Amino acid sequence: MKQALFRHADGVWPNTAALAFTVLGWPLGIALLGQSHWALNALGVLLVALTLTWSAYFIHEFAHHAIFRTPQANERWGQFMSWINGSAYASFADLRRKHMRHHVERADVITFDLQGFLRAHPLVRRMVLALEWLHIPAVEFVMRGFVIALPFLGERKKAARGRVIGVAMIRLAAWALLAWWSLKALALYALAYLLFVHLLRFADCFQHTYDAYPILDDKPIPQDKLRDRAYEQANTYSDVVGLDAKWLNLVWLNFGFHNAHHERSVAPWYQLPRLHRELYPAGNAQVVTVGELLRAYHRHRVTRVLASDYGAVLPPGAPHRADGFIGAVGVSFLTAV
Repeated sequence: MKQALFRHADGVWPNTAALAFTVLGWPLGIALLGQSHWALNALGVLLVALTLTWSAYFIHEFAHHAIFRTPQANERWGQFMSWINGSAYASFADLRRKHMRHHVERADVITFDLQGFLRAHPLVRRMVLALEWLHIPAVEFVMRGFVIALPFLGERKKAARGRVIGVAMIRLAAWALLAWWSLKALALYALAYLLFVHLLRFADCFQHTYDAYPILDDKPIPQDKLRDRAYEQANTYSDVVGLDAKWLNLVWLNFGFHNAHHERSVAPWYQLPRLHRELYPAGNAQVVTVGELLRAYHRHRVTRVLASDYGAVLPPGAPHRADGFIGAVGVSFLTAV
């Protein structure tokens, strides 16, 4: 019976275990945030950050219908996970539609022209760049703010106003209850959420050297180059901790094996390490490790906000090969509506 529920017969136990960990670990982590011992607080921060991260990547899995057999089950679970990580202001259908454009059109099709907005508002630009210099992911919160504001900026998303108001009221009430129980827990939850956003944006930052197009509606991207499968693989990178770092790669639910994901987008998270080995030889140029990318993540934290492209990666063996990889910002699938 369980095999009929899941799309892949080998996914019964890994999916059941990972979903249970996410759904149960999140409230357990919150409970640890309010305890008196600092070690329990630290464990709570890590547990909340990890389960928030997994809830986000499960939304990605559900968007590809990679977990459950029916679209309806994937959608229900996607909506549920969006309530955990705070992306429920947008509908799962909108998140899925925009993410599928990323795969079909082989570009970063984003919703909000962040660079245009920042250039038109110098004070906001200075504030955002200052916060980014401090390693506070201001861009990601601007993008989240746009998702909330979008239904009130015109008639196109007017029907979503009630949803946004309802979600906001429920989440504000939840934050108020958390503060009533423990102000320390509230502060530590905010810290865990910041860590979660950094984990997501680090992965998003270094997985492509695509072109980015801010398109709010369904207008196609310019046909200015050949974006075939060869282009897709050449402009996709697998930002893994290491090919053999089994447990650490699970921090991102194996999302770092990104070339394998783009080659076979319905392959579920637990199959990606094996699939990568089947598809690509050892020493593949598209593999760039987290260790190689940390300096670029720090070095270009301000530059990438207004950069015209994502930079480039040198061939394997070159010293500091990822130093010129500026990376993307504001391209999260959680804010693409």
